[in-house]
Amino acid sequence: MKYKPHDYQDYATDFVLSHTVSGLILDMGLGKSVITLTALWDLILDSFDVGKVLVIAPKRVAEDTWPKELAKWDHLKGLTYSLVLGSEKQRREALKKRAFIYIINRENVTWLVSNYRWDFDTLVIDELSSFKSAKAQRFKALKRVRPLVKRVIGLTGTPAPNSLIDLWPEIFLLDMGQRLGRFIGGFRDRFFLPDKRNREIIYSYKPREGAEEAIYRLISDICISMKATDHLQMPELISSRVDVRMTDAEKSLYDKFKQDMVLKLPEGELDAVNAAALSGKLLQMANGAVYGDERKVLTIHDRKLDALEDTGIEYGISQA
Repeated sequence: MKYKPHDYQDYATDFVLSHTVSGLILDMGLGKSVITLTALWDLILDSFDVGKVLVIAPKRVAEDTWPKELAKWDHLKGLTYSLVLGSEKQRREALKKRAFIYIINRENVTWLVSNYRWDFDTLVIDELSSFKSAKAQRFKALKRVRPLVKRVIGLTGTPAPNSLIDLWPEIFLLDMGQRLGRFIGGFRDRFFLPDKRNREIIYSYKPREGAEEAIYRLISDICISMKATDHLQMPELISSRVDVRMTDAEKSLYDKFKQDMVLKLPEGELDAVNAAALSGKLLQMANGAVYGDERKVLTIHDRKLDALEDTGIEYGISQA
């Protein structure tokens, strides 16, 4: 497929090319992957500034999204890759393959750092916010090899999902402490005050006055942020109500379970321990499937899926 970038995508790609450290805070759907790969193609095959790239991503994204993006766009031809996934034997074999880009899931980062002679000169961290804990083993592992990397690209849509304190580990992996400090304790003392506590034990912190603006100002030279609502032109929303009814046999199962709170099905037994559980399971039954023992999915009907198919609308999920 021919790549016709939007202006914001060209801007983001140029930002990556002109910064050895870059953080792209972009909403889902804005194309973080293709933006990054376009920059990597230039760095690897045009300017020759980069030789070997490691992409760290959530497992599903690593095994599905990145390979699909590499295969999808015509302009990325020549970017070879290897998936460092599966068993330890499979991962070792994948690392022996010659490629420009190596893609690994974040759960195997600690293993990689401990078992592989690091020779990656560029690091891409997809979903940077998953490295928000300074105590996590994968953060500690990347921290050890970060000085060996000359270029880092961090991708996320939500850089601080729970608290501004989450930003410190993420930004540290980008700039090794140049902007928010080398230690999380100093960062916390500088920008936060104790909030919930029990005598000497502090359970949470709250930002000092003006802390948020100050933090974002400090990282503004290496990070760009974009919202989908500002850059994507979506068609007008059309709402359609479609009534879906269960058959008499399916409705009979629903009514029997509602009355007895116990129901035997060919795939397993359904049991509600109280009224609240019953209400939840009845809602699941109405939708078409319900959780049984040990979270086993028991199918009741496909009415809603059939109705969706009958609308003729194609649904898909875009993973930037």
